[in-house]
Amino acid sequence: MMRLSEDALIATYFSPLAGEGALGLGDDAAFLTPQPGYDLVLTKDMLVAGVHFFPDDAPQTIARKLMRVNLSDLAAKGAEPCGFLLGLALPEGWTSDWLGDFARGLGDDATQFHFPLLGGDTVRTPGPLTLSLTALGRVPSGAMVRRHGARPGDRLYVTGTIGDAALGLLLRLHRAEDLAWTDALPAEKCTSLLRRYLVPEPRCGLAPVLRAHARAAMDISDGLAGDLAKFLQTGVPGASGSTTARVDLAAIPLSEAARAVLSLAPERIDTIVTGGDDYEILCAVAPEQCADFERAARDHQVPDCKVNVTAIGIVETGQGLPRFFSADGMVRTFPKGSFQHF
Repeated sequence: MMRLSEDALIATYFSPLAGEGALGLGDDAAFLTPQPGYDLVLTKDMLVAGVHFFPDDAPQTIARKLMRVNLSDLAAKGAEPCGFLLGLALPEGWTSDWLGDFARGLGDDATQFHFPLLGGDTVRTPGPLTLSLTALGRVPSGAMVRRHGARPGDRLYVTGTIGDAALGLLLRLHRAEDLAWTDALPAEKCTSLLRRYLVPEPRCGLAPVLRAHARAAMDISDGLAGDLAKFLQTGVPGASGSTTARVDLAAIPLSEAARAVLSLAPERIDTIVTGGDDYEILCAVAPEQCADFERAARDHQVPDCKVNVTAIGIVETGQGLPRFFSADGMVRTFPKGSFQHF
């Protein structure tokens, strides 16, 4: 098959996605003029075949996941999307059909989230397919919601439901130790969990609510328990470690599919609490702001979610990992609470 040159590849698949300031992707750089009174928020995520997605996943799905994990970071900062830069390292064996489907997936989400392509780079690699996306967002000056800043007494909230994607990954892996519950789970619930793993739902609609009411926020990408520890700076080198948290396990919002899994395999509560790929938002809200926060969250559309935000615990003075309390009074901590690359 005759391969397109790099310039032809960009013109064919990616120039149609270019936004204002991208100059049709025909220049060496793009430009972006922030609105007066706004700050830019920048974030980057990379996805590598065999690490963050399966090489045989549908290209549209891979593209949408790449977009949405970055949009989730912007949402947690209270930022509205402005545009993105794409890095694409293609291995031997790519096809025009694959790249066309990948570009269509990007384009669909670019349209849905008002998130245009501004530029990037395309290279060849001897290794696995590697994708990089730099997302740019905007917030009113000084209004970005930072990760750290939770205080003792603050209420902890999460958006959406927790654990679906991690359970979806187990379904995708189909390991022998999980066959009893994976084979018994109804087909529609399997589909729901797999969808949450393959295509996250960034909570962009809650960005203004977080700006108005959250003291601190981050997206949950590597597992609730571990990300909560990072959020509180427990176990972080150089951090004071002066806050910890009390979490009610029973309060953690679960989908019907996740509850069905727990009825078949109660031990999978560990997967739900420590598994990654939720791309929900964890935030801390001052007690006097909680009622307004919950009210404002209810007024915003959140896809695939019956309850927009759920209170799961409270920030406390102290040291050590967050403590998770079960209904029977047992107290648990999760020393390996999240996915680690290294």
